[in-house]
This record gives sequence, structure tokens and C-alpha cells, in this order.
Amino acid sequence: MAFRLHPQLQKDCIKLGNYALCSVLLMNDSQFPWFILVPEVADLKEIYQLNPHQRGLLMEESCFLAERLQNLYNGDKINIAAIGNLVPQLHIHHVVRFHTDKAWPSPVWGKFPVTAYTEQELAERLPLITAALNLNG
Repeated sequence: MAFRLHPQLQKDCIKLGNYALCSVLLMNDSQFPWFILVPEVADLKEIYQLNPHQRGLLMEESCFLAERLQNLYNGDKINIAAIGNLVPQLHIHHVVRFHTDKAWPSPVWGKFPVTAYTEQELAERLPLITAALNLNG
């Protein structure tokens, strides 16, 4: 079976591009710099289901993304988590956190209603984000 992005991730996110293993998504919630890595492997729910090479690649891509996000946003903390209770497809959240953000110090998921990016915000931010994250579109 071929890889297909879970419908909820399609609905909630904007695809920014790809790394070697993962799709890189932007959660469409302007309240937080919130990115998601999704390994493009069919029927994947857990990290241990990846082969050893893919596990290493996932770690490399996650660390690369986290470092680039820190350089771009200069956050106080980067929360990285693979929860998957509502969306079973393996996906890894990378959320830049600030002591001043409205959810601090609690997790961001489910805390507040989503505030989608405006078209103007996306037009201004996406070129900067994709360049900073070294994405191939």
C-alpha cells in the first residue's frame, strides 16, 4: 500500500515540502509556530515500525528541523512529541514555545480554538519559513 497523508493532517496543516524521509507540515494555527514531520511510509503508527535506517533518518530530520526552528524563532523551548491518540498515523509535532505564549507552560494541543493563518500571513511567512527550513517544496 502506498503512503497517504491522514485526512485530519491534510485538513489541519499546510504542506511545506519534504526531507528525505518526511513530509514537513505547518499546523494552520497562527497562535504557535507548530510544525509536523510525517514519515512517508505506508501504514505507520509507531517509530519502532521504521527500519533502523529510517529511524536514524527520522532522528536526523527531527533534530535538523528543531535546530532550524530555534534559529528562526529563538524560542524558550521546542516541544517535540509523537502522540497519535486522535491521528494514528505516525507524526511528530515540533512546537516552538515561549514563556510568553498563551498556553505556557501547558501543552498547546486542545488548549485553545485554532486561529488559522490569514492569506496575507501565509504569503509573508511561507517563503521565509521554507528557506529557513531548507525545504525542496
